[in-house]
Amino acid sequence: MKRTVSAHLQLHLHGEADLIFSIAVAERAGVSERLDITSGGTRLEAQEITGRHGTRLHRLTGPVGPMVIDYSAEITGQAEPAPVEQLDIIEYRRPSRYCESDTLFATAQSEFAGVHGKELLDAVSSWVGDRLTYVPGASQPTDGAVATMLARRGVCRDYAHLVVALLRSLDVPARLASVYAPGLFPMDFHAVAEAYVEGAWRVVDATALAPRSSLVRIATGQDASETAFLSQHGAAVDLRWMSVTAVVDELPGDDLTEYVSLR
Repeated sequence: MKRTVSAHLQLHLHGEADLIFSIAVAERAGVSERLDITSGGTRLEAQEITGRHGTRLHRLTGPVGPMVIDYSAEITGQAEPAPVEQLDIIEYRRPSRYCESDTLFATAQSEFAGVHGKELLDAVSSWVGDRLTYVPGASQPTDGAVATMLARRGVCRDYAHLVVALLRSLDVPARLASVYAPGLFPMDFHAVAEAYVEGAWRVVDATALAPRSSLVRIATGQDASETAFLSQHGAAVDLRWMSVTAVVDELPGDDLTEYVSLR
């Protein structure tokens, strides 16, 4: 399987800012890539920082004015699953900023008590998918799983947050992954949940907008607070334009009766 991805961002910085980008594919073999960052026609170099689960961050100090970021990568083959640490199992069962599993405990117990394994992942995914409507721009960046459940609408990150929160309420380790998603429409960065079931991390995507086996991991964390494609500190930054592409040599089907892991 060969996948080709890209991201193009146009920013305007209102002052000198500390910028952290999370747009590069996670650390793995079989990647050919390029990252170009320019400001006022001058190329800037970013420091690469590797986080947990192979997440790769690019950090730099940006000057006042316009900035253009271009990233592209070609990914061949599939990655081997990373070893699971005991700390992952502990941390990914805890409530977090956008996944208030403690608040949703009663809801999860009422809807899914006694359901386990693949049946549970399917039940939670269907429950979230049936209750939410995918509406671009409908949610706020500060909305968590509880706000999403009450509003009954959102985008991929909102679906993923609600899935993660419900699974954690049932003592299933769950986390959020940002991904490039061949087949996604409208094309954008995408977010999915991962649940640790039967000895491996399994993809749960309640939006069902892209085949799970074609996804390419970017970043992994408790929730969107750890996987945002851009973080800034020190000055206001406007996102003037963004485009994302993700294609695969042959778009696979998605057999929902099977487990799928990010590869």
